Amino acid sequence: MTIRPLWLALPLMLTGCSTLANMHAPSLSSFNPMNWFGSSLEVTEQGVGKLTASTPLTESAVSDGLDGDYKLRSGMSMSNGKMRTFYEAMDGKTVKLVVSGEPKGKVQRIEVTDPDVESQWGVKIGAPFSSLYSKAFDACQKGQGDDARNVECKAPNSQHVSYVFSGNWDGPDELMPADENLKSWTVSKIIWHTN
Repeated sequence: MTIRPLWLALPLMLTGCSTLANMHAPSLSSFNPMNWFGSSLEVTEQGVGKLTASTPLTESAVSDGLDGDYKLRSGMSMSNGKMRTFYEAMDGKTVKLVVSGEPKGKVQRIEVTDPDVESQWGVKIGAPFSSLYSKAFDACQKGQGDDARNVECKAPNSQHVSYVFSGNWDGPDELMPADENLKSWTVSKIIWHTN
């Protein structure tokens, strides 16, 4: 009779062990007081946080590169006829970053929509077009895919960073808004890419 309670408790103990085994240990950066207030991530010429062009596109590498600050959700998509792997970095139910590249390859593109993450030049989500550019010529082009109604502009003096601007535009989809219209548009996405 004394063995019976043990048999009842054993499945509960084993379940607890497996649950604990699947939990991620907090990264050391979470103990740094500098990281307690806002994000420590920054978009630079080299990448975002510790994610660079040499980072393998795996869940563990992406999580480590983002200091474990986000919950990751993975998926596959097609872009320009090529298969792409992506990881959405989530804060609750909100997507804050999308990290993508070729399957089993390296990180090639990072799209940042987290308002707490800024570029190395101090540009954040919500920055007005007029604070960075006087005109779109030579710097900007119509957005593509999900950003078709937006405008993407190369960050000044950068090869790998661009800003996506969103705003009101009543003109035809295939035309770029005039500079006068763009003045009031704001950064809705910061993109780092390898090419």
